[in-house]
Amino acid sequence: MKVFGFRSGGVHKAPDGTPVHAEVRAGGTDVWLHRVAHEHALDAPQPGARAPGGLLVRVPDVDAHFAKAKAAGALLDSEPTDQFYGQREYGARDPEGHRWWFATPTPPPDPA
Repeated sequence: MKVFGFRSGGVHKAPDGTPVHAEVRAGGTDVWLHRVAHEHALDAPQPGARAPGGLLVRVPDVDAHFAKAKAAGALLDSEPTDQFYGQREYGARDPEGHRWWFATPTPPPDPA
């Protein structure tokens, strides 16, 4: 997750040492990431399959964030684009294929 600029919030392990979940921090927000676990019906998306959802993380400057992620070798789906719903965003995937979007709110259009 370093490619997206997250800070580690630690890894929580079972008594046998198996990782159960980890936390990453994005700004003031903690994101809980659970391991792929068949006993909890959690799996990574299959290559080429549609993902059932994703996560959006707001960042102060989406263009700078994109440039750093690209330079670090992130798996990018799209470049930063202004959206009609009031944000500039880009899409990416983590190594397991989960969808992530990073966005910065944009000012509303000038009605004049």
